[in-house]
Amino acid sequence: MESCCRSVIASRTFHLRSSGRLFPSLSLTHLKGKLSLSINSFSSKIQSHALRGVGIGESDKKNPLPRGAGEGVKEDARSKLLHVVLVSPQIPGNTGCIARTCAASAVGLHLVGPLGFQVDDARVKRAGLDYWPFVVVKAHSSWAEFQEYFRLQEGEKRMIAFTKRGTRIHSDFSYRSGDYLLFGSETSGLPPEALSDCNHEPYGGGTLRIPMVETYVRCLNLSVSVGIALYEASRQLNYEQIECAPQGCVNGEEPLLTEDIFA
Repeated sequence: MESCCRSVIASRTFHLRSSGRLFPSLSLTHLKGKLSLSINSFSSKIQSHALRGVGIGESDKKNPLPRGAGEGVKEDARSKLLHVVLVSPQIPGNTGCIARTCAASAVGLHLVGPLGFQVDDARVKRAGLDYWPFVVVKAHSSWAEFQEYFRLQEGEKRMIAFTKRGTRIHSDFSYRSGDYLLFGSETSGLPPEALSDCNHEPYGGGTLRIPMVETYVRCLNLSVSVGIALYEASRQLNYEQIECAPQGCVNGEEPLLTEDIFA
């Protein structure tokens, strides 16, 4: 806001009169009025943009995903070799970063509620940059709803939980096509019902942990954990999903992004 004020002031032209003194071409009162209008207009634009980003309309309640999510790819989550499932994530920046990772590694993303934020939150989109159109993502309102969705999927499938109390190390596990990698809330981890499903037949693949020094670090960041697990699974599957993804274009029609905001 301060830079806005400076910009407005700097844009005013000052005139030199014959007396040698500098006088603004506009009166101070008029200048203050102009500044006030500029600041109010600037604030209104920001607030309007923010409200549009936070999706609070009726349509957003029905589809609580960032606008344009998945529109850049004509795929269904069911076609993916691997899936990332976030159960009740609480930090929007983490979810945005994970969405970006899923786009880069060509895997499906599932968001299971209740969530700790509005999925259309500007912070989620900012962390995911403009990659949301290339994320094959599906939202589920509850664990029960995700269970039903999972049950109806065809082919081989397993639910694998990542938790600090996992019984095996993530890199000692043999991943398969059709695996769903489950990650819980940043504050409380996976709920008991999710852990139970991962530990029991017919679809439980067990619980895994990522080794770390716990002397002074309680846990890894959620988006970091997803990246570690996802790329180990992809490595074991010879990066088949990535190799099959279109390179440089979407569906052979539109060019992919050529620039990024940060590395």
